[in-house]
Amino acid sequence: MKEFAYQHATQVHEALTAVAGNAGARYLGGGTNLVDLMKCGVEEPTRLVDVRRLPLDGVQDAPDGGLVIGATTTNSDAAAHPEVRRRFPALAQAVLAGASGQLRNMATVGGNLLQRTRCGYFTDLSSPCNKRIPGSGCAAIAGVHHNHAILGHTAHCVATHPSDLAVALCAFDAVVRYETLDGTGEIPLAQFYLPVDDRPDRETALPPGALITAVALPGAARSPRSRYRKVRERASYAFATVSVAAALDVRDGVVRDVRIALGGVASHPWRARSAEAVLRDARPTAELFRAAAEAELSAAKPLRDNGYKVALARNLVEAVLGGLAGTERTR
Repeated sequence: MKEFAYQHATQVHEALTAVAGNAGARYLGGGTNLVDLMKCGVEEPTRLVDVRRLPLDGVQDAPDGGLVIGATTTNSDAAAHPEVRRRFPALAQAVLAGASGQLRNMATVGGNLLQRTRCGYFTDLSSPCNKRIPGSGCAAIAGVHHNHAILGHTAHCVATHPSDLAVALCAFDAVVRYETLDGTGEIPLAQFYLPVDDRPDRETALPPGALITAVALPGAARSPRSRYRKVRERASYAFATVSVAAALDVRDGVVRDVRIALGGVASHPWRARSAEAVLRDARPTAELFRAAAEAELSAAKPLRDNGYKVALARNLVEAVLGGLAGTERTR
């Protein structure tokens, strides 16, 4: 590990100033991802600015009936908050599915959104990786990729985003708030992660030096009837093979609103817009749920060894929606 400068920031402006103009500076929250990457040499910051003491924690009511979760709120606190559990239960479920209790106690909401892929080639400095060194190639395409992307990938990168929290936030139309020395701004989570192109190392739409200050959940997305379900290779702490965050509003026997996002299938949380379009204003049946899942996954382009994810995602979407609607089939 290379030497680096370290400082605590107690005010947002202090943190922004410490990072400004320094391409090697990084904000440090819980450190559950950044420190790991420093240990293996993927990240080599020249300065760490610890933001845990900034007044950015806690969960607050929003005027529209939604919630605002501060960026330094720990994952554990976010998942345990009674209003998160009541208004957006799938969000609490996603956080609890995301890591061990010890990691949730350290990890922050803002840092969770910025965690980087767990692709083995990304963390192996001896392997080519366009996300780590642009233009070097993607070793996963011809290598071990059974847990990689089936949607939205390109020849430049087939890695998946590891966050469970981000999948639920995507389903709830969350907005990421940030601050720079030039002022404040916000980005809908649906636009927060950049699509995979010839520079997969460019991962988010945050301006240089920006500090995430909060995540806002709009009141219009309140979904007490929502669920997060995750399939993983072992029951304990593991990243998603496929996950689904879904909310379903059925009134008078018709789907009035539906929200679906997938995890473990792309470089970012995948909002299932095609599936939602099939479901909206229709009568909820097991056959309809299957058709919706198939409509979304018709765009899938599995790699040599991960075609199983298509069927897994289809079945998981169908099961989660069926559970929410009370039409889940016995398998």
